[in-house]
Amino acid sequence: MVEPLRAIGDHGIVGDLETAALVARDATIDYLCWPSLDSPTIFAELLDAEDGGSFTLVPMLDRPQHLQLYVPDTNVLLTRWMAEDGSAEVSDLMPLSDARVHPDCNARCLIRRVTVTRGSIRFRVRCAPRFDYAREIPGVAAVDGGIRFAGRDLALRLFASVPLTVEADAASADFTLERGQSAWFLLGEDRLSRPSDDLVDADIAATTDAWRRWASQSTYDGRWRETMTRSALALKLLTSARHGSIAAAATFGLPEATGAGRNWDYRATWIRDASFTVYAFLRLGYVAEAERFNRWAADRVMAAGPDDPIRIMYAIDGSEAADEQELPHLAGYAGSRPVRIGNAAHAQSQLDIFGELLDSVYLSNKYGPAISHDGWQHLRGIIDHVIAHWQEPDAGIWEMRGEPRHFLHSRLMCWVALDRAIRLAKKRSLPAPLVVWAECRDAIVEDVWTNFRHPDHGYFVQERGGRELDAALLMMPLVRFVSSTDPVWLRTLDAIGDQLRDDGLVYRYRNADGLEGGEGAFTTCTFWYAECLARAGRMEAAQTTLAKGMAYGNGLGLFSEEVDRAGRPLGNFPQALTHLAFISAAYFIDRRLDPAYRPHWQP
Repeated sequence: MVEPLRAIGDHGIVGDLETAALVARDATIDYLCWPSLDSPTIFAELLDAEDGGSFTLVPMLDRPQHLQLYVPDTNVLLTRWMAEDGSAEVSDLMPLSDARVHPDCNARCLIRRVTVTRGSIRFRVRCAPRFDYAREIPGVAAVDGGIRFAGRDLALRLFASVPLTVEADAASADFTLERGQSAWFLLGEDRLSRPSDDLVDADIAATTDAWRRWASQSTYDGRWRETMTRSALALKLLTSARHGSIAAAATFGLPEATGAGRNWDYRATWIRDASFTVYAFLRLGYVAEAERFNRWAADRVMAAGPDDPIRIMYAIDGSEAADEQELPHLAGYAGSRPVRIGNAAHAQSQLDIFGELLDSVYLSNKYGPAISHDGWQHLRGIIDHVIAHWQEPDAGIWEMRGEPRHFLHSRLMCWVALDRAIRLAKKRSLPAPLVVWAECRDAIVEDVWTNFRHPDHGYFVQERGGRELDAALLMMPLVRFVSSTDPVWLRTLDAIGDQLRDDGLVYRYRNADGLEGGEGAFTTCTFWYAECLARAGRMEAAQTTLAKGMAYGNGLGLFSEEVDRAGRPLGNFPQALTHLAFISAAYFIDRRLDPAYRPHWQP
């Protein structure tokens, strides 16, 4: 394995609800797509240490310690250097559209402000963007008091409060600050103009206040408020202000196992995340975000045809997700190749998405406005599709790339689609063939209980007639298909604990999936497992599992997709589904620990 220049977990994230940058513990920005989250990178040193491009800011200190923290209740990131001979910190942020006070208020940018807090410190800065996934080195020229990086299809401008030097393929600065002094750098759109010091300070203050106002909408005041708020803020960074969709992660190409080829692009919106997203935002009091995401999903439903009702995933703007392609010129994180963009899974059949979609619609109708007549007609078409296809094999929730199989989770979510449609029709007195729907729903129940049990032990299994377990089975009590204390379910929960769990880590499955190489434990599954333990009344184990899962986040409270055996983050980062699962588990455990809690069945 090639040792990575910087670990996946050693990063914070900042953004403006259109794109996001990763900032490493040494203050290097080594990942940024521009202008959108799913655009090509301009910095990708995280994926290619030699040629990916980065924005470095280095203090000349002797063996400094690196610390990172967020300004409380914001997405303004502070990176600190502390040494015997001095200390300093850099604030990183992207001004939000409604918090920009720069004269050219529509010009988007990244702000970096470095301040010396002790001593006299010399700094070296180098901004070396590499456009189009590091396939293009832009031209560099001094213009209008700053630096212009110009490529074939993109141009950016860099301004600073200190003198900048033009290099052959970068811009640099070398300067010294005394205690209490600051310097700033702005990198942004080509129409960006040079601001005054006061305007930079005002942009930072306005964006800090905007994030605090947003975070203050939270109605959660339980045991894990700080981590809940950080998860909400991370999810907000992955949410498109323009479209209302939410990306699965900010990154692409970060491996599920270092040195292996399981490197996927998660900069798209999965319908699967719909119900998790709506539930999490509603539970925390962020009603506007839940409603916007639901409208985005509803638009996809309304645009779908009768023979192909809805896609597995979409681009952030709601268009068809990009086809998968490899970037052979990138070395890959820790030598993990090939690096891929786009995602071939968008063409798979994954029957479970209909259940997640209907669950989100049901939740939105339960806590928000009623569904429209046209929306209901389109959902009826989706139910017709489920009835016609629920018995077919598919790729499943984990998007396996082998032959389609009959997965229990897919059956389960087809049941959810029918169950939530029936509930919604009754709740809103909507026209529907309820007898036909109920017969199909009950047929799925019979199929699951008859054909998806271990022949010797009787617990539920991954696929029809199989013997293997799957952590996706943890969704069974969470969607209320089975009682959380049913004896068969408890045997399943115990089997998952015995066979898929390694201390606080939970693996998705152990059997072959059609891909080479292994993978880490899936962080989402740890939180599903914790919630299932709590629903089964095993509160001590649930709290311990939740605590271990939280510990697998980095020091900033951000969760990656997976974790290796040594507890190191793997996969794309930060992972929305993990933050969503954490919110669900922590919210339920918090409620379950309330002395006034009374169990109930109603979803």
